[in-house]
Amino acid sequence: MKTIDELLAEGVAGKRVFVRADLNVPLDGATITDDGRIRAVLPTVKALADAGAKVVVASHLGRPKGAPDPAFSLASAAARLGELLGSAVAFATDTVGESARSTVAGLTDGQVAVIENLRFNAGETSKDDAERGAFADRLAELADLYVGDGFGAVHRKHASVYDLPARLPHAAGFLIATEVGVLKKLTEDVKRPYVVALGGAKVSDKLAVIDQLLGKADRILIGGGMAYTFLKAQGHEIGVSLLQEDQLPAVREYIERAEKTGVELVLPVDVLVSTGFPDLKAKAPTNPTTVTAGAIPGDQMGLDIGPESRKLYASKLADAGTVFWNGPMGVFEHPDYAEGTKAVAQALIDSPAFTVVGGGDSAAAVRLLGFDENAFGHISTGGGASLEYLEGKTLPGLAALEG
Repeated sequence: MKTIDELLAEGVAGKRVFVRADLNVPLDGATITDDGRIRAVLPTVKALADAGAKVVVASHLGRPKGAPDPAFSLASAAARLGELLGSAVAFATDTVGESARSTVAGLTDGQVAVIENLRFNAGETSKDDAERGAFADRLAELADLYVGDGFGAVHRKHASVYDLPARLPHAAGFLIATEVGVLKKLTEDVKRPYVVALGGAKVSDKLAVIDQLLGKADRILIGGGMAYTFLKAQGHEIGVSLLQEDQLPAVREYIERAEKTGVELVLPVDVLVSTGFPDLKAKAPTNPTTVTAGAIPGDQMGLDIGPESRKLYASKLADAGTVFWNGPMGVFEHPDYAEGTKAVAQALIDSPAFTVVGGGDSAAAVRLLGFDENAFGHISTGGGASLEYLEGKTLPGLAALEG
């Protein structure tokens, strides 16, 4: 995989460089609530601009239906990128139309532009190769070189991620190079004990990675909403907690495999419960109670791991050599149910291990709960991409950059 360092050494001054970034930031109206993904691509954009390139930044945001939707505009992200760069960033109000063409044509050496949300064009996400390719052809007209740096999208076979690199000389940006290097440490050069902490709502989202990790990890800690399907599989009462009943056979099989292969599978021993899901906007106190994990009352739902589970999980992380964490331990957005996620984050900081926060809600939780991002070995920008890499899948965006 060619790197941006090689591209810079060859010279990019005066050339139009298309940077596929991941500016898919959370918005509250037009206000960005977490600019982590914008900051992550900053080194690549700045290096190209400083070298005299005309930088064309492109990304998706949200899931518009292949047509313009003001709720998913990249205008706010473009403005924030300009603030971080310390210079104005031009903004094109379409993807490959008149605004994009004229905006790119007006760039001078060292200037940066952002074009509008790629998913405003149906060709970006089309499953039809010809439709996707036609959109990639039009994007290619805007640039001389391609730099892939949107790690959060490399598991998608989309026009700007998969098809466009085949049409232009291409290289991987700093962020993708870093992310791939970290993932290799989790798959090829693992310092043991290797401990994986998995949370989040749906066990179905994590089954494939658990399947792979049962042959690689020494310990797997399970929290979040997915823990209740595991507890149910063991025959425990889980009240009205989140349950994916159709996943029970697979979960039972994984529990048996863990026992046979010597992988330590750690489940909560106590949980915080309440009669309903908390209001995440009002954040009013809910007065949760702590119960044994195997005896949740019939009208209660588990919303976080309890104090004994926090101690247990911290102890299982204390001697780790490598830790991968993906998914919160509870409904961390509400202060009543944030302590489990806080405990795991703090345990990663306290551990001497190489620690990786696997993107998505885990990365959001680290920032929301006020932890120093530099205290972790690495915070990924792509939860889904990280998981698919660990599952052993070929990621289309990485394959395209290697081509």
